Amino acid sequence: MPHFQRIGLLASLDVPEVRDSLNKLEAFLLAHGSEVVYEQQAAKLVDWKIDKVLPIEEFPGAVDLGIVVGGDGSMLSASRSMAASKIPLLGINRGRLGFLTDISPDEIAERVLPVLSGDFKQTSRFILETSITRQGELIGEGLAVNDIVLHPGQSVRMMAFELYVDGEFVYSQRSDGLIVATPTGSTAYALSAGGPLLCPELDAMVVVPLNPHTLSSRPIALHGDAQIKIKVSSRNELHPLITCDGHNDYQTEPGDVIAIRKAAHEIILIHPSDHNFYSICRSKLGWGSRLDAAKQQDDS
Repeated sequence: MPHFQRIGLLASLDVPEVRDSLNKLEAFLLAHGSEVVYEQQAAKLVDWKIDKVLPIEEFPGAVDLGIVVGGDGSMLSASRSMAASKIPLLGINRGRLGFLTDISPDEIAERVLPVLSGDFKQTSRFILETSITRQGELIGEGLAVNDIVLHPGQSVRMMAFELYVDGEFVYSQRSDGLIVATPTGSTAYALSAGGPLLCPELDAMVVVPLNPHTLSSRPIALHGDAQIKIKVSSRNELHPLITCDGHNDYQTEPGDVIAIRKAAHEIILIHPSDHNFYSICRSKLGWGSRLDAAKQQDDS
């Protein structure tokens, strides 16, 4: 009996490459006796007959494994929507970097079949939740797998804010903003802003300032249960934005308080059994190969 029998297909990129991979993946799954369920948005992308379509809210109880076809953005979206369902997710990469979607389209047959049979690695990743209050009233909430970012939007002026961790004042800062990232998100925006890489399973988060107006301001690594608060300075002329995974924007006003913490639900990611975080970093970030391998290439 296959480890995963009922497979949900998810996609959001309306491009020929995604449709081609969905077609190939569906044919492969059906040939191996799997039941295939399309999520509603993915079903709208294809032009062939589909036997079963469900909204993502009805996946729990109907799907054993979700397979996301697209880039990391598609995986982030699916993860936010399905975190509470505890349905594991596997990614087919049709995007660019592919830190989360680690199976290439031409490897579907050889790498998906072992997963269906129970030969895979499983990781759990925590996600962040944020709430924005104005004079004690809740005005917005959001979830993020990668990061929650305070930024000035289209303005080129710096903003002022105060950072608190577990109720303790950390600093006041003038900068272009602040990134609060999970280990999953440490390879994304936080990395380009000078933040450290965190091992994916680490119970920690990182706070990375964006172009701070002081040379002494550096990224801070915090424990995963840290309670973060950002107070937008009442002296601000800007109306900074809070963005979750580069997706939802919430406009703040001077005096608003942004709270960020670990969410109650985790996402479950499935990888082929040879999945290796450091190998992915070498491939995606251009890290050097082993010196002996490089020497052998030179000698040849």
